[in-house]
Amino acid sequence: MNRSVPTAIVAASPGVEPAPPGLSGLSPEVLATWLRERGEPSYRARQVNEAVFGGSVSSIEEIATLPGALRHDLASAFRFDTLEETDLRITDGGLTEKALHTLADGALIESVLMHYPARRGARERHTLCISSQAGCAVGCPFCATGELGFGRDLQTAEIVDQVRHASRRLIGAGRRLTNIVFMGMGEPLLNLDRVLGAIEALNDAHRFGLGARHITVSTSGVVPGIRRLTALGPQFTLAVSLHAARDPLRDVLVPLNRRWPIAEVVAAARDHARATGRRISYEVTMISGVNDTDLDAGAMADLLHGDHAHVNLIPMNPVAHTPWTASPMPVIERFAATLEAAGIQTTIRRNRGQEVGAACGQLAAERAGEPPVPAVARRRSRLIAESAAALLGERSHEPAPAGVGD
Repeated sequence: MNRSVPTAIVAASPGVEPAPPGLSGLSPEVLATWLRERGEPSYRARQVNEAVFGGSVSSIEEIATLPGALRHDLASAFRFDTLEETDLRITDGGLTEKALHTLADGALIESVLMHYPARRGARERHTLCISSQAGCAVGCPFCATGELGFGRDLQTAEIVDQVRHASRRLIGAGRRLTNIVFMGMGEPLLNLDRVLGAIEALNDAHRFGLGARHITVSTSGVVPGIRRLTALGPQFTLAVSLHAARDPLRDVLVPLNRRWPIAEVVAAARDHARATGRRISYEVTMISGVNDTDLDAGAMADLLHGDHAHVNLIPMNPVAHTPWTASPMPVIERFAATLEAAGIQTTIRRNRGQEVGAACGQLAAERAGEPPVPAVARRRSRLIAESAAALLGERSHEPAPAGVGD
């Protein structure tokens, strides 16, 4: 009998010795098969998952419900946690917790836990923003992760363990995680199989047990991925990083637009809303003098008018080496008024955790160090020129980012 761990679940990076897979990323079928091969009764799977997702133990050796020999075998074949180290920074009077996680191969990823106290009849919320890739291939110029470039896809367990890490902290304070958003480092729909595996584990009543409607998956516009989600029919929320409603400008702000332009992205999102009955959330980072003009507000109102959609306007977080700044609040409010006049539900979101670099990729970029000064100067000059051309309606002639396929 082959008693080896299936190679499909072993995390590895090029040139790095494979680390044992994480327990939290095992599907019920794989775990059940592994236990059955060792002559263990079926209820052992429930005991393992209760330990992994319950938050009361921190290692395989502490799972007191399992016999010692089985704990030894589990510890030899799997890791209880795939996050090797975590640098935790807390700001906003304890309302924002930014975590920089180091993985087995040295890759850095980030998660952000945001607390929202109860108010006006609404219950308190604890929302965790998690990463799906180390780095990102999309290359949005206002995003610190985009500047880092693409490292690798995360394994399912590496995604789930960000949630387990935050959940343990909350449980210790007598609280529970209420919402998860895939809006951290990376493009979730370019790592869709593992993201779906993570969602399955997080939604499964026998594992983490969070309702699908409390999970949001964000994309910068990977149309085939959106279509695949629609075919699967999940009930979690789809968020689209829109940032501009005119193709010339979105070519600059979201380079993926050169592969899948706005009309295709919004058409796929509309079909998803119709198929699932779930409202689409559109995210717009507001950049002063770039995408916050009356022309852009009108274009977005025309694009989304009549859709089952909600728009979040978010002032740009300060990002090193980018020549742009956040739009002033009066400008954002004017933009919001244009959308609301068109019947589009709109929210202005305030930034959290700026003191600790809570924007996506900032801590990892800080750890990576400063790029060469000439490279920074070239990047700033290019962005200024490209955004000026885009404001005049000129489309980019640059190809879509490398690593972004069909």
